[in-house]
Amino acid sequence: MQAYGVFFLVALAIGGVAWVFVYPLLSGERKAEQRVANFARTDPVTRPARTAQKSRREQVEGTLKQIEEKRKKAKRPPLSIRLTQAGLKWSKRRFAITAAVFGIVGFVAAFVLGLGLLAALGFGFAAGAGLPFWMLSFLKKRRENKFLNNFPDAVDVIVRGIKAGLPLLDSLKLIAADAEEPVRGEFKSIVETQTISMPIGEACLKLYESMQVPEANFFGIVVYIQQKAGGNLSEALGNLSRVLRDRKKMKAKIQAMSMEAKASASIIGALPMVVMLLVWLTSPDYIDLLFTEPMGRTMLGCCAAWMTIGVLVMRKMINFDF
Repeated sequence: MQAYGVFFLVALAIGGVAWVFVYPLLSGERKAEQRVANFARTDPVTRPARTAQKSRREQVEGTLKQIEEKRKKAKRPPLSIRLTQAGLKWSKRRFAITAAVFGIVGFVAAFVLGLGLLAALGFGFAAGAGLPFWMLSFLKKRRENKFLNNFPDAVDVIVRGIKAGLPLLDSLKLIAADAEEPVRGEFKSIVETQTISMPIGEACLKLYESMQVPEANFFGIVVYIQQKAGGNLSEALGNLSRVLRDRKKMKAKIQAMSMEAKASASIIGALPMVVMLLVWLTSPDYIDLLFTEPMGRTMLGCCAAWMTIGVLVMRKMINFDF
């Protein structure tokens, strides 16, 4: 009986050992555990080496980075380019003579009015150094607005020309011949630049140098990337045309919504001048103290400075960039 008990225990031990070590190998549990462990581990899996040829997306990203680096390195344009951006065919000498004339006229007018030598010098400096550049900025802004009004139509003409089978250069020549200014002049510059062996993509990128608006930058980037990476140019320019028209609608909507605030700011800014004029017409002796007494002139100068600050703050609050 004891021998049977020992035999039973030995058989049970051998079966347990076989169950623990042999059964997982035969049933596939060991392989399943290894697969689960390989799937659940956090170690990075070795990826196959990249091919030498870059994908289209990487080419586009690299091109955009190059364009952005060029934009960052670009400094403020010189006076000659700023005159071109304003649509003026002036030389630097003519602009300097005009600024000097404005300065002399401002100095003489302030001195004749009896504001004193120091105030006259201040008015002359402001008229000579500030007024010409303000006019330059005003003309540049007006020219950019005219460009933006006609630019989406020009892009649509290019899209229709490409779909009809015309090359991109011939489509640009159509704009340079039939469009309105300043779109015609800018595209004419692109065509002339391309004729001196410059790639058409780089020639379109130079549009932003003479017309510094985001829409011109978009156009140059689209054409430049298409020339570098390939693709359907008509589809890309069609999407660009829709974006330009949406931006134009958004700009008009913003102007309409901010018109009430602009009218209020204009009334508030003009109200002190109107009140001063009415008081001077009804009671001139009452307001003459502001011009005859030193304290009155000081108060008048401080009020003018405060009003200027207030007008600039209101202008900043009601002008939106998008």
